[in-house]
Amino acid sequence: FFGILFSVLFACKKDKPEQSAQPNISIGTGGVYITNEGNFLFGNAGVSYYDQTQSAVTEDLFQPANNRLLGDVCQSMCLFNGKAYLVINNSNKIEVVNPNTFVSSAIITGFISPRYFLPVSNNKAYVTELTSNNIAIVDLSNNIIKGYIPCAGWTEELISAYGKVYVTNQRRDKVYVINASADMLTDSIPVGYASNSIKEDKNGKLWVLCGGSQTNNINASLHRINPLTNHVEQSFWFPDLNQHPWRLDINGTNDTLYFLNNGVYRMPINSATLPVAPFISQNGNNFYGLGIDPVNSIIYVADAVDYVQKGVIYRYKADGTFINKFLAGIIPGDFYFK
Repeated sequence: FFGILFSVLFACKKDKPEQSAQPNISIGTGGVYITNEGNFLFGNAGVSYYDQTQSAVTEDLFQPANNRLLGDVCQSMCLFNGKAYLVINNSNKIEVVNPNTFVSSAIITGFISPRYFLPVSNNKAYVTELTSNNIAIVDLSNNIIKGYIPCAGWTEELISAYGKVYVTNQRRDKVYVINASADMLTDSIPVGYASNSIKEDKNGKLWVLCGGSQTNNINASLHRINPLTNHVEQSFWFPDLNQHPWRLDINGTNDTLYFLNNGVYRMPINSATLPVAPFISQNGNNFYGLGIDPVNSIIYVADAVDYVQKGVIYRYKADGTFINKFLAGIIPGDFYFK
């Protein structure tokens, strides 16, 4: 979605890897899904798949399986109970597909601008929204919206902890707390402005990354929340008003944070200070997406290039050593590990 702000009609070509032929693979063998936003209003979103054992990439899973395009801006994806839920922002829908065949079994409609999907029980999920000032409550048995939780602003990533759901908000300086049993907003936690991503560490603490606002003279920040008390235990403020970190992620052992900030940064959860230099330098690329394989700790970084060409995926070992790169779809944004 953010890529539309920077899309251009003409762009310089960069040296990029050759695209391998679409292999005949079994998606169930393991690997990583890559959501590609596509160009705003072009309807060319897609989901790629990388087979780690074969080092082979399938550029698009959805169109060949369904004989139609996925839609406009693939924002996010969630794997749950043997299904994959594809959140298509500007098409105002969620496609429900078989994660092994990618054949669609249902379409959930009625959204205004859906962002992220979180199951809160076997039969219920929450979906955040960009412009509706509501969080949608989805009945997973019937694949329909059954209600809403009012929450003003641009709600973004969300996470469950101790029977509660914590929701970030790109237009506020708070993280919102929902009672998942009552479907009710019960609390708000003051953090920095424009919280965009949230992760849980090995100690059960929640980490929230906030992008700040140059317009409002508010620096970016990182906060650790104790979900038992809903209090912020520690805050880190970025020194430069021009910094806008995002894409917070955590490794498989849940003890090291990663995020994008014109490069890939990493930070142990017990660190007393923010990292001052990138762990992986951007080197003129346009880092746009980040994922950490929870099993082998391989780091995946998406380069959106110029938001027009196919994006490039870079893979690194846990120590930052470069492994390889390959092409994905247009504006690759996130990674989901099978």
